[in-house]
Amino acid sequence: MQTVFDAPVDATLIESALAPSVQESMWLDVPRPHHAPLTGAVTADLVVVGAGYTGLWTALHAAERQPGRQIVVVESDRVGWAASGRNGGFVEASLTHGLENGKTRWPNEIESLERLGMNNLDGMQADIERLGLDVDWQRTGMLTVATEPHQVSWLEDAAAAGEGRFLDQTAVRDEVRSPTYRAGLFAEKSCAIVHPAKLALELARACTEAGVQIYEHTAATSLETQGWSVSVHTTAGRVTARHAVLATNVFPSLLRRNRLRTVPVYDYVLATEPLTEEQLARIRWRNRQGVGDCANQFHYYRLSADNRIVWGGYDAVYHFGRKVKASYEDRPQTYRRLAAHFFLTFPQLTDVRFDYRWAGAIDTNTRFCAHWGLAREGRVAYVNGFTGLGVGAARFAADVCLDLLDGADTPRTRLEMVRKKPLPFPPEPLASVGINATRWSLDRADHSAGRRNALLRTLDALGLGFDS
Repeated sequence: MQTVFDAPVDATLIESALAPSVQESMWLDVPRPHHAPLTGAVTADLVVVGAGYTGLWTALHAAERQPGRQIVVVESDRVGWAASGRNGGFVEASLTHGLENGKTRWPNEIESLERLGMNNLDGMQADIERLGLDVDWQRTGMLTVATEPHQVSWLEDAAAAGEGRFLDQTAVRDEVRSPTYRAGLFAEKSCAIVHPAKLALELARACTEAGVQIYEHTAATSLETQGWSVSVHTTAGRVTARHAVLATNVFPSLLRRNRLRTVPVYDYVLATEPLTEEQLARIRWRNRQGVGDCANQFHYYRLSADNRIVWGGYDAVYHFGRKVKASYEDRPQTYRRLAAHFFLTFPQLTDVRFDYRWAGAIDTNTRFCAHWGLAREGRVAYVNGFTGLGVGAARFAADVCLDLLDGADTPRTRLEMVRKKPLPFPPEPLASVGINATRWSLDRADHSAGRRNALLRTLDALGLGFDS
C-alpha cells in the first residue's frame, strides 16, 4: 500500500533545492559567548556535567533554591552544541512522549503526569518572562495532521478524549494549506515553539548572573566518590563537590551501569531560506503553530522567527555499536528524502531552497521518555532518555534531580515514572537487529493502514511498544 509520501518528486528539483544548503545547525549559526575551560582543581557544593538544557536548568534552579551555593557546570564542547542546539524547538507539555504512551505505562498516575507537565510548561514560560530570556518564545499550540485515511479516526478519538479540537479537511487546510492534509487536531495550550540554541545560551547567561561557573571544552572523564565528596575528573582538571548531577544526554554515562539504558538514534533536519510574504501566503500558516503528522515515521515542522520552515523527522537511524559520530550527520539519502516530502506537502513552494541541513543524536530508551536515578550513596543524580521530547521535559527533569539529591518527598519524586527505570537495551548485535527490525515494522504499519505486525504486537504486550 502506497502512502502520500511515496509519490515521485522530480530529482532535479530536489538537487537544486538542496544545493545551497550547508551542513550546519541553523540554530547554532548565532553569536555564542565563550566560557573558559577549567584549569586545575576547584571545589563546589554542586557539580553539573553537561551544559545542555537539563544541566543548565539544574544549575539555575539550584542557585535559585539556595542563593550563594557554589555551583560548577562542566561541558565537553560548547554550551548547547549537541541536542539542545539541534532540535526543532517544540516545547511540549507532555512528560511522557504523548498521552497514549503515558496512559499505557502509568495509567494510575497519568492525570498527575499531565497536570505536572502543564505546570512545567507554564513555569517555563514564567521563568523566561521573569528572567527576560530572549528565546523567540511563542505559545502557538500544536497542530497534528492526518495524511492518510486511517489516521482521521485516530484524531477523532483523540479529540473525543479531550486532547484537542478536531478539524475536518476544510478546516485544517484553512490553517495550513497542504493537499496532503485530510484532518487535523489542534492542541492550543500544550505546546510552544522556541529558538533552541538561544534557549541554551540565555539559560547559560542566567546561570552566570546567578553565580554559576560554567567551563567549556572541559570533558568529564570519570567520577570518584570518597567520604562526603564527589570528584568529577576532566580533561582540564578536577571538580570536587558534595553532590553531582549527570546531564550527559546521549553520550556515555560516567556510571557504567547506565550505558545500556539508552541508545543514540539520529534525527535529520532541513531549514529553508526565509520565505517571502507572498510565499507564506501560498500556504497560509498565519497562526504559526507547530505541525506534525501522525504516522509512526512522522515529520515535524514549524516556522522560525525569520519565516524559515524547519522540516525534520521521518528517518530515525540507529548505527551499530551505540556510537555518536559526526560522520553520521551527513546522510545525503535522508536529506533528499526530506526534501521530496517537503515538496509533496507544499507543492506551492517549488521555488524555495534550503539553506541548512543538519542532524543530531537522540537519547532513546525503551519507554521513550526520561528516567532518573541516584548513585554513590545518594550523592549523584542522573537523568537520560528524553527520546526527542526534552526541550520542555528537561526543566522538569532538573527539578526532579534536585529533589532526589535533597531527599525530598515531593509530587515529582513520588511518581512511579521517577522511581522505576526502563528495561535496558540488549548488547550488540541484538540491539541493532531489534531496533532496525522495529523501525522496519513501523514503516510497514504506515504502509498497511496502521496495522501492526507480530513484532510490534509483541512489543506492545511487553510494554516496549511505541505508536508515535
